[in-house]
Amino acid sequence: MGADSEPGGRLVVAGHGPSAHRLVEALRERDAARTWTITVIGEEPRPAYDRVALTTHLEGADLAYPAHGGGVAVVTGERVTAVDRAARTVTTSAGRVAAYDALVLATGSAPFVPPVEGRDLPGVFAYRTVDDLDALREYARGRATAAVIGGGLLGLEAARALQGLGLRGAVVEVAPWLMPRQLDEGGGAMLRRHIEGLGLSVHVGVPVRALEAGEDGAVRRVVLADGEAIEAEVVVFSAGVRPRDELARACGLPVGERGGIVVDVSCRTEDPAVWAIGECAQVGGAVHGLAGPCFAMAEVVADRLLSDASTAVFGGADTSAKLKLMGVDVAAFGDPSAGPERGALSVTYTDPVAGVYKRLVVSDDARTLLGGVLVGDAEQYGTLRAHVGRGLPDAPERMLFGGTEPAGGGDLPGAAVVCSCNNVTADGVRRAITEHSLTGVPAVKDCTRAGTSCGSCVPLLKRILDAELTAAGIEVGTALCEHFGHSRAELFDIVRAGRITSFTRLIEKHGTGRGCDICKPAVASILASLGNGHVLEGEQAALQDTNDHFLANLQKNGTYSVVPRVPGGEITPAGLIAIGEVARDFGLYTKITGGQRIDLFGARVEQLPEIWRRLTAAGFESGHAYGKALRTVKSCVGSAWCRYGVQDSTAMAIRLELRYRGLRAPHKLKSAVSGCARECAEAQSKDFGVIATENGWNLYLAGNGGMRPRHADLFATDLADDELITLIDRFLMFYIRTADRLQRTASWLEALDGGLDYLREVIVDDRLGICADLDAAMARHVAAYSDEWRDTLDDPDRLGRFVSFVNAPHTPDPSIAFDVERDQIRPLLPLEVKR
Repeated sequence: MGADSEPGGRLVVAGHGPSAHRLVEALRERDAARTWTITVIGEEPRPAYDRVALTTHLEGADLAYPAHGGGVAVVTGERVTAVDRAARTVTTSAGRVAAYDALVLATGSAPFVPPVEGRDLPGVFAYRTVDDLDALREYARGRATAAVIGGGLLGLEAARALQGLGLRGAVVEVAPWLMPRQLDEGGGAMLRRHIEGLGLSVHVGVPVRALEAGEDGAVRRVVLADGEAIEAEVVVFSAGVRPRDELARACGLPVGERGGIVVDVSCRTEDPAVWAIGECAQVGGAVHGLAGPCFAMAEVVADRLLSDASTAVFGGADTSAKLKLMGVDVAAFGDPSAGPERGALSVTYTDPVAGVYKRLVVSDDARTLLGGVLVGDAEQYGTLRAHVGRGLPDAPERMLFGGTEPAGGGDLPGAAVVCSCNNVTADGVRRAITEHSLTGVPAVKDCTRAGTSCGSCVPLLKRILDAELTAAGIEVGTALCEHFGHSRAELFDIVRAGRITSFTRLIEKHGTGRGCDICKPAVASILASLGNGHVLEGEQAALQDTNDHFLANLQKNGTYSVVPRVPGGEITPAGLIAIGEVARDFGLYTKITGGQRIDLFGARVEQLPEIWRRLTAAGFESGHAYGKALRTVKSCVGSAWCRYGVQDSTAMAIRLELRYRGLRAPHKLKSAVSGCARECAEAQSKDFGVIATENGWNLYLAGNGGMRPRHADLFATDLADDELITLIDRFLMFYIRTADRLQRTASWLEALDGGLDYLREVIVDDRLGICADLDAAMARHVAAYSDEWRDTLDDPDRLGRFVSFVNAPHTPDPSIAFDVERDQIRPLLPLEVKR
């Protein structure tokens, strides 16, 4: 399309990566008249796929994007080798000639391999395409060591892939810390701690001098500039990329000094019929490699191709990113490198024990957010990113830990980017909600594309949607799911008051349809909390999720873990011997848990009944590690043994655990009892915690660890034994009745209108007149308790479910395999099994 021509004609797209795919999809969505006939030419033997998730290809993931609709010809396995701008044609490596009225260069980038000696040796790979990964996987078979040159985002992904192939790996980064383009020094250092904790060696601040070959002529070691040698039978270069701008150079289009096809803010080259997008384009003097900016360029060109009157421009790049690297949450947003020379201040938090690093960069008056880095805990990423360049609604330190209410529809600036992957602003989301009468997050995602790439913005989308619906006078539903118009708390009261004992009866009277994976386990929990039969009895069994379905915790390789209850962590030598004999005879991995129990890993489903038959014979019962129920009551040895103890904490912990064992709840419950103020049992990080005093016990409520730790609140002091138990009884029963699905006690108390004071009025002062009812409910639970596993062993019908294959009940699952590490079994990864 020339400068004075009408939109439409023949469009040729050179390259078929993510940017090209987005361009074609945007054109098809907006060009109902099909004014453009599109030909896409890609050099890979397959259509476009998601390069962001490249590593998951080794795990069997399907990376392919959906196929384009009609009117799009996709040519694979051919590379555009020449552009004749005068004739407006392109020629491919297969001799194909295609004419164009508009040409979009979307040739992407190529890996940069530093000119080090030995880079051409066998065993040296780039890490860019599916073919690269297939070749890497094949070569890695039978080899043990590997190294990745480059500690950026893609380099760490490559290291993860090599580890998944069973190779011992090392990462070499010439910069002083990992991910230097995204993280600051503190964030890079914390990430290094995580990476090394996963068994990788990390070398930073040192370049590679050479790669050396072994006797077979293939690469064998990496020699660093300081003389250190790293054993490596496989080497992957991930030291950056260079724009693929050779077509532009050959046909006389300007390119940048350091590469990249020069385009203006409309992504047009100096030839009005030629455009460039993605990693091959240089706009505003910069080349962009993140998905968000590349997709934004594609959207701009789509608009320009469809209308000469379009004013769409590329407005710059939001380089914010949130990802999970090898299980570690990492996020960066805004400009985290801003320092005092720009009048910037930093608020930094480091917890090396938990592996958390957080840093906010703010203006000198601490009112404007400039950027930040989060490692180990990125829960606040969505809210913080949305406020970059804008005023903070709360003090920086409170924003860092989520102490303020997360940004929602009402207080989020309209221009704030909600989804950086797809460049969707808060106003864009609001307009879609209003113009299309959207009432659910899936509809918002479909309409705006927000949340359809990395997904990190979905919680923020929900808050914007709720705020918009509320502002429009539309009640924001608290329904459990589409099958029930009631919240979990309301359903609890319906079940209790109506004496309903089955899901079928409940949905017939108060719901619609057949139920789903949300409401079925939630109702199962309600029924179990009210003592309506065994969790595997009749219809109840079909409601359970995977863990409850087999009364054991499902592990990554399809086996299960077995956790017998050890009240208060107290166990006899005979008990230890019994557990040890079971672990030995069934070949299980054993681990002391943080809750003072012994976890046995690696049991196949058909082995579970026999394992539990042995354990129950030795006096053990279910530890409910698989259920939303009481897990453990941790304790120190207290006054019985410790010279500092002032009360018998072990005895109290055992009493509490035996009282509340099997108590089903909206979420798991943890507890602890400490015998003195030294707090060895860590009671203040539990759902209910007890600390001994000279005069009795102090009770702490609604604490938890995890991603968002919360200290428990001191609720009552110097309680006698029976007073303590009465308050815990009422607290637990009130929580079970009123909490939402999967809501921990910490977030429940934070959301409780009136908070701790209101809770005190309810369970101490009996403001609602329900204390007697709460007491009676707990008494019924205690009286009715029966061990789930012992009951299961006595019921042939329940035992019938514990098989790997229905048609071969005694045949073990052949896909389950183990290796030996530190004298114990560990699961083989899928790729190790194949090898």
